[in-house]
Amino acid sequence: MPISPSDFDYISQVVRKDSAIVLEKGKEYLVESRIMPLIHTEGWGSIEQLVHKMKTETARDLRDRVVEAMTTNETSFFRDIHPFELLKSTLIPEMIQKRQATRELNIWCGASSSGQEPFSLAMLIRENFPQLLNWKMFFMASDISRNMQKRCQAGFYSQLEINRGLPAPLLVKYFARTGMEWQIKEDVRKMIDFRLLNLCEKWPYMPSVDIIMMRNVLIYFDIETKKSILKKIRDILKPDGYLFLGAAETTLNLDDKFERMNFKQSGCYRLRQE
Repeated sequence: MPISPSDFDYISQVVRKDSAIVLEKGKEYLVESRIMPLIHTEGWGSIEQLVHKMKTETARDLRDRVVEAMTTNETSFFRDIHPFELLKSTLIPEMIQKRQATRELNIWCGASSSGQEPFSLAMLIRENFPQLLNWKMFFMASDISRNMQKRCQAGFYSQLEINRGLPAPLLVKYFARTGMEWQIKEDVRKMIDFRLLNLCEKWPYMPSVDIIMMRNVLIYFDIETKKSILKKIRDILKPDGYLFLGAAETTLNLDDKFERMNFKQSGCYRLRQE
């Protein structure tokens, strides 16, 4: 049975309050597809029953699971390859040159989901810039979902996920078969500090960052939340650092302190040079 307007409104309000993600009218199909697995797992008969339990249960567990279902997004290894190509060919070599004195490099993936983006970047570094492994490197990846955080720390992927974007040589070199899944090797996992973080709440301390990956995140928020996140990014991005947004995202009319770099289809921004 399709979700009723009242149930959709209730779930939308919960998701917006807890994550600031906006579910507009017309997204009913998305809510249905995301929460039906939860309903089936619990053996409930309908979305209406789920909403009733959310309203009557005092514990936050069910509410958190619904929000998590609505905020976890599909991704893939080396998704939208252009940013990775730009990092490999131009930006990381530039950073290595500029940071020779301190030998420090700081990276943050702001919405890591199931981990393919940060692990792709970690493999890119190991393959092309092994000297960075001897630098002082702060590499943080964060997500609002505790389950995603735990999953990233464990580093297991199905064959279907492996088939989506991961080159065979990297599979052989950096993954080990474990039953029906593949696990990324420990030395790659140890490169990254996976943390729990709601982008709309207070951010923890982090050093000034050279490279921020915030791709396909802002599109889910309202204008004021987008502005707030971009302001906080400005506060931690180094003056010569780089911000990556998704192909459908922009800072235009949101924050005039950023300028888009003229790199093909990369979604690359930096702080405007005064």
